[in-house]
Amino acid sequence: MFGFQVACKTISDGVAASKLAQEAGAQFLDINCGCPIYEATRRGMGSAMLRKPRSLAKMVAGIAAESEIPVTVKVRLGENDKRINVHTVVRLLEQAGAAAVTVHGRTAEQRYKRAADWAAVRDVASSMPSLPIIGNGDILTHYEAAYRLADSGCAAVMTGRGALIKPWIFQEFKEGRELLPSTLERVGIYRLLVSFMKEHFGDDAFGRRKAWYFFPWHFDFLTRYRALPETVYGQLSREHPLILTRMDTADPRVGEGLEGLSWAERLLRCQSPQAHEAIADALWEAASDDEALTALERIGRERVVGWEEEVRAGGRDGDASRGGGLGGGGGAEEERGGGRRGGRRGRDDESELERG
Repeated sequence: MFGFQVACKTISDGVAASKLAQEAGAQFLDINCGCPIYEATRRGMGSAMLRKPRSLAKMVAGIAAESEIPVTVKVRLGENDKRINVHTVVRLLEQAGAAAVTVHGRTAEQRYKRAADWAAVRDVASSMPSLPIIGNGDILTHYEAAYRLADSGCAAVMTGRGALIKPWIFQEFKEGRELLPSTLERVGIYRLLVSFMKEHFGDDAFGRRKAWYFFPWHFDFLTRYRALPETVYGQLSREHPLILTRMDTADPRVGEGLEGLSWAERLLRCQSPQAHEAIADALWEAASDDEALTALERIGRERVVGWEEEVRAGGRDGDASRGGGLGGGGGAEEERGGGRRGGRRGRDDESELERG
């Protein structure tokens, strides 16, 4: 099933988005009223709409009345711990004609700083038997998805950051097993993204400049990938979300040692923004997966140790407030901003974006 997710605050914008989505082949339109990033909330969109549930419901009713495809809505538990209003919001959205509602188990103020409250998600699902509730928050593996689906009583579950870290998570859930793509296979997946970006933005200097606002950013997530076998991490995942769990470059729990990783693999796990730029550049320029892997191996051999040391010294460890704890590094993460990839407010906010 293919759907569009948008942020809007007027009926006219929502209806226009619905028409565009339908023309592109989408089977539903999802309105994101859970996004906490500043670029959305400062415009009165995203989680800012939770402050006025009736106004939100009025907008959704207007869009649903004119949309030829189903309209769904994504929300959070509320604005903050003192303003938990998810039950009111969801009830109003059902009356407004929403086909389903996704509930992210955190408030807008919490962003991604602590584990999602799946008990609260379960409570919403049990109180709304006539409306499909989709649970969302901290899903990184197929077994976490299966557990949350069974335990919450939701009609479905959604993953956002998990898909940014491992885009093959949907195939894992479908097959009920963990896929373990090799370094070369992951390079192939990442180069598929390159091909899409070149097709969309253009395979020239201008297209590259436009793509570069997005492409290196993706490696802030992709470099957090680690093998997480259920036999090792299944029970641990129920005690604390794996996406918020701090892990080093090599994971001794699965028999890894730093010396056993190739230079390319170490590079693809490095949390340094400089490493992300270098990875993106190598993948963009390579004519084949093998050529890209060779370039990454060379870059890793020449530079990754220095970048790893900088990460440890600077404390960049995939902090939970930015959507995940996987990755190597030291203490609390420092903010990153400036440069050609966007200003401070924009970059930090976008890094917290859950995308779905």
